[in-house]
Amino acid sequence: MNRTKKDISAHIDSLPDEFRHTIKHLDKIISDIMVGHSRVLWEGPFWGGSEQAIIGYGDLTQTQSRGKIIEWFMVGLALQKNYISIYVNAVEDGQYVAEKYRSKLGKVKVGKASISFKNLNDLDIDTLQNVVSIARDQLTIKS
Repeated sequence: MNRTKKDISAHIDSLPDEFRHTIKHLDKIISDIMVGHSRVLWEGPFWGGSEQAIIGYGDLTQTQSRGKIIEWFMVGLALQKNYISIYVNAVEDGQYVAEKYRSKLGKVKVGKASISFKNLNDLDIDTLQNVVSIARDQLTIKS
């Protein structure tokens, strides 16, 4: 995936009606917590090769096992085919925070660094805000 310079508001406005309000609401929540950090639309092939568009918050530099350095985001928000995913690339006590707080996130599907759901009512917003705050606190604000 690659960073783009595309307008995120235009991207959100282009989403299907049934998901647009939820994505806009989550974007506001995440943006408010991640204030001072980047907010960038990433596009291109994602894991598994599917084409994706992900709103990324916060710049993250990771070194892969073979020493390659990659640029990524700390928190991501994306509409998939039939559900919404939030990616949180933060670790606390040796565990991805999405996994660590799984039991408090609501009726959602949780992977290592992903939280997926169909309906906003299934997601515990207070816990999401906590998880995103933990991720934010692991970043350094770039001036």
